[in-house]
Amino acid sequence: MAGIMTAAEFGKHCSVPRETMDQLICYSDLLVKWQKSINLVSDTTIDDMWCRHFYDSAQLIDLIEKGKGSLNILDVGSGAGFPGLVLSVLGAGKVHLIESNRKKCAFMKQVIQKTGIDAIVHNERVEKISNSSIDLITSRACADLDKLLSLTANLITPKTECLFLKGEKAEEEIKHASKKWDFKVKKIQSKSEESGIILKLSEIRVY
Repeated sequence: MAGIMTAAEFGKHCSVPRETMDQLICYSDLLVKWQKSINLVSDTTIDDMWCRHFYDSAQLIDLIEKGKGSLNILDVGSGAGFPGLVLSVLGAGKVHLIESNRKKCAFMKQVIQKTGIDAIVHNERVEKISNSSIDLITSRACADLDKLLSLTANLITPKTECLFLKGEKAEEEIKHASKKWDFKVKKIQSKSEESGIILKLSEIRVY
């Protein structure tokens, strides 16, 4: 998407209701404020955060085909909350945000407090999380595909699906992960980044 996306353009493009948009604007204001003291995202992306972070995350909502609103979602390596917090604001379901950085966890907790969304922050490594009812696993710029599946192996059940935001090395990651894992994968072109690919995985199992 060319040019700088504004909050108003994001809201119109994603058909976001006014109340929901107010929550996202609150989130963006906190992001700008906290970014001055801790490195939540790259400084070079702040001016175009509505495309680079919010729209990048929000596009996943259209790829959730069943259970939207009641899903138990695990967001791995949440950082500043992308995509997990955005999915929570958009009503995808109950989101568990996994982040080992304490300061980033503090930021996400403030966003949750200020917006009143249904999300829980876990200041923990994902390998130590125990939850047998995860419907959807999401992640952005956290680790390669094989590592993501290895980190979340104890949380994956036959019903679990994954939505991973990836870059130009997506095909290479699929090939590498396929040596150890069996899964169905659908590749979707990112709407926010020309070189971005979204991987939608299902029927995941280790060989």
